[in-house]
Amino acid sequence: MTTITIPITKDLESFLEEEIREGTSETKAHIVRFALGRLREERALSRLAEAEEDIKTGRVYKGDLKKLLTKI
Repeated sequence: MTTITIPITKDLESFLEEEIREGTSETKAHIVRFALGRLREERALSRLAEAEEDIKTGRVYKGDLKKLLTKI
């Protein structure tokens, strides 16, 4: 596992400390890993929603990929 150093605002630092005090998370690192995981999930869901919208609106290509690539 890699360790990184990130400057954060006092407000975010207070939030991290509060989460630990309340027992929501064990460590600051755990909170950051959790948040990054959620961000990753959110981005994946956003891309999926965008792809579904493309399909609904007909912004898709059908056919042989090699032939399609020659047209682009």
